[in-house]
Amino acid sequence: MFDYAEEAFTLEQVSEFSGDVVIEFGAPWCGHCQAASPAIKEAVMEHSGLRHIKIYDGKGKRLGRAFKVKLWPTLILLQDGNEVGRLVRPLRSDEVRQLLSNIN
Repeated sequence: MFDYAEEAFTLEQVSEFSGDVVIEFGAPWCGHCQAASPAIKEAVMEHSGLRHIKIYDGKGKRLGRAFKVKLWPTLILLQDGNEVGRLVRPLRSDEVRQLLSNIN
């Protein structure tokens, strides 16, 4: 149900992404992640073509550390591999929509 990818991308791979991408850092057992999931899904679905990547984060996970993720879930909006927005522990879809309003 909470499909966070175990196999994380490297920072180099992420920097080569093209277009708009939302990376969601979290963990399947995280209560905050579970609570935020419906709001995130609702807002992301309103942007057809938006790539949404869920990354399993935790101790020893380098990508989360490279982005200085401290709390879950953390959403990072990338445009052509560059961070243009960040949202930590959203609870409402309007919070996620605000982040996604940065999409050109």
